[in-house]
Amino acid sequence: MAERVGFIGLGIMGSRMAANLCRGGYEVTVWNRTTATAKAWAQEHGATVARDPAEVAAASDVLITVVVDGSQVHDVLLGANGAVHGARPGMLCIDMSTIGPDATRKIGAELSGHEIAFLDAPVTGSSPKAQDGTLTIMVGGSDKDLKRARPLLEVMGTRLFHCGPLGYGQAMKVLSNAVAATNAVVLAQALLVGRAADLNIDALAEVICAGSGGSVIATLKAKPMIDHDYTTFFKLHHMLKDVDLALDVAAEAQIEFPAAGNTRSLLDAAAGLGFGDADFIAVIEALEKQLARRL
Repeated sequence: MAERVGFIGLGIMGSRMAANLCRGGYEVTVWNRTTATAKAWAQEHGATVARDPAEVAAASDVLITVVVDGSQVHDVLLGANGAVHGARPGMLCIDMSTIGPDATRKIGAELSGHEIAFLDAPVTGSSPKAQDGTLTIMVGGSDKDLKRARPLLEVMGTRLFHCGPLGYGQAMKVLSNAVAATNAVVLAQALLVGRAADLNIDALAEVICAGSGGSVIATLKAKPMIDHDYTTFFKLHHMLKDVDLALDVAAEAQIEFPAAGNTRSLLDAAAGLGFGDADFIAVIEALEKQLARRL
């Protein structure tokens, strides 16, 4: 029999990931901070809504979390109404949020005291890939726990990387996101230089994408950046958090990461301009203000 699945967090990513589990035939029980969101989602997808994380755990064999940060993961798993209060020994928790390796290891240690297994499995691919179940998933934890989790993860993603012990998936994810964010900053700078040099900006974007400087970020984000279309696929606030976590990884490793440091400053400046809930490519607003020039 397929394991019963609990799912906590029905935001941009979680709602799509959980929908794939329902379509995959799993019995899913959900909880979300906004009850109305959970009820509407459950009605659409044929899932059950729990009153709190403890009730989700009581109805589940495997519990997945997709929330904002480490404090939220800790709260829904170990807080006053957290999953540990409804879980049975042997439950597997899979955190698919992005919270960094340090928070992951601390939460894992606390869960082990309740005889609950833990994997970190952050994802990359943004909402379109969450929608069609083609996410890339970076897993940290034991081989045994990954073997148990694999059927569920393969419903939500097509590329799984076992990165090492608990926390290693998080380290891989935040470093990858720091590269993505820095790529967006370099793309924005190149477009601004191109505009100042009186180039055809649309043609410049095509050349960048076709050449050795091409990237997923350039392909997906150049046109929206040119149009100042910040429709949210990945919030700038969340990217800022991830770059901070990447800088924490660098600090723990006692090595500098200056490109990420510069990106962090620009993301923070864009958040200060009111673009925290916009897509992270709104970082160009900080550059435009800095240069006193519009793209």
